[in-house]
Amino acid sequence: MNRVKLEKSLNELGEPKFRLEQIKKAVYQDGVSSFSEISTISKKLKEFLEKDMAILSFSQKNINVAQDGQSIKALLELEDGNLIETVLISPKPARLAPASPSLGGSTSSFRESRRGLWSACISSQVGCAMGCRFCATGKMGFIRNLTAEEITDQVLFWLQYFKKNSIRQSGGQNSKFTIVYMGMGEPFMNWQEVRQSLKDLTDSELFGFGSRSLSISTSGIGEGIENFGKEFPQINLAISLHFASDKRRSEFMPVNNKYNLEKIKTSLHAYFKNSNRKVFIEYILLSGINDSPEDALDLANYLKSIGKTQLLHVNLIRYNTTSESLKPSSGNATQRFKNYLLKNGINSTIRKSLGSEIQGACGQLAGK
Repeated sequence: MNRVKLEKSLNELGEPKFRLEQIKKAVYQDGVSSFSEISTISKKLKEFLEKDMAILSFSQKNINVAQDGQSIKALLELEDGNLIETVLISPKPARLAPASPSLGGSTSSFRESRRGLWSACISSQVGCAMGCRFCATGKMGFIRNLTAEEITDQVLFWLQYFKKNSIRQSGGQNSKFTIVYMGMGEPFMNWQEVRQSLKDLTDSELFGFGSRSLSISTSGIGEGIENFGKEFPQINLAISLHFASDKRRSEFMPVNNKYNLEKIKTSLHAYFKNSNRKVFIEYILLSGINDSPEDALDLANYLKSIGKTQLLHVNLIRYNTTSESLKPSSGNATQRFKNYLLKNGINSTIRKSLGSEIQGACGQLAGK
């Protein structure tokens, strides 16, 4: 929501100062979808605001819900016509029943019949300049950065979706989902806007999310990692590593030509001077490419060379096909890889793959 425009309009109308706070609470805390839903303002003001501005900086183009109800992907059209995607994921299966069209605005909308745990995966750019071979967004190339408003409006979108579809978190009616910057784009290549969005999301007078309920994933932008540690030491950091060999990483992730493994190590040393938070190492397993016992040993040795292995946790991710030339590792190869890491003193988890059915899983977002 454009708070600057809202405040200006309220001032021009001669509204009292507390009116802005009432509207912010209704939007950011209560998840209203329109000004007409706000009970604390007059009918006249509701009508004016409905005509003067929109709460969201984009419109919903489409929304897809997986059959198991564990993932929901929204395609959103920005005011300039560009498209972005955002995904809502729950690690626990939900018993779902069709909701009325008036609740979700789509025949594919659902109402959850019990409480669950949810995470919103949000985008920071339209497209991405990193060009990772295993990522659908990278094939789009970079189009433009999102503004802080466009980033946080994705969170507003899901807050509204929760309210419309009567979805409740396991923590109770007032608890919120977690947020991960793992959608389209490289967050640290849009640092100023991402930085502002983090401030807005953790602002107690706006969204009020706790720092530890937010996570940022980066392909390894060195200065981004260091600045992040200085400014947001309590927000979670994830690094999309995927290879422990510079040669192979550069082949699949061109960003490694500038931010190689040694530079990532240096940046993490600087990061740990400001934060004692656990860092998550993301590792997509590709059959015959980076899933051998030797690859596991290389990864373990690299992480040991960083130090503070107690603060490094590897998430092993099943590759969701975006290229015909790349295949996911088998279940046996994945388990074997994990066992090698554990044997070498590296904590790891095989992350459950969600969202592939709706092309909303890791690496699949492509704005279409």
